[in-house]
Amino acid sequence: MSSTLTRVLLVTDHVEPTPELLDALCRRTARGPVEVRIVVPNPSVAEWHPLHPERHAKAAETLHKLAETVPVIEASCGVIAEGFVALAHDPMEAIEQSLKEARFDEIILAIAPHGLSRRLHLDLPHRLAHLHVPVTEVPERARTAMVG
Repeated sequence: MSSTLTRVLLVTDHVEPTPELLDALCRRTARGPVEVRIVVPNPSVAEWHPLHPERHAKAAETLHKLAETVPVIEASCGVIAEGFVALAHDPMEAIEQSLKEARFDEIILAIAPHGLSRRLHLDLPHRLAHLHVPVTEVPERARTAMVG
């Protein structure tokens, strides 16, 4: 067990954590102290105009729900956590923005894959490979159970 604090970026498309997500985070915490930034990509329907009012309203609503969820995650896994809702809809864009703002040692993904993306190697883990940051995926069956 390491005593060095590890910074983890947890990216999820839903606010409520599943038991599988908590299990993945708790397993990571068992290896040493963890500080977590939870990032939820913007849940509103993608609009052409970035200032569309729904985009900001959905982000504010999700941030409010996330503020209730963060203490649950902290208590369940013994981590220090903070939650953010990205204005970006694309998880990759939200991750890149987070990496510009701070250094992270690991990424945990709880994002539902899109269609053929995995077979074409365009899925998020493959797209993140160039960052040279270890990526852990929450199993797909866990993601389908999430309710946001």
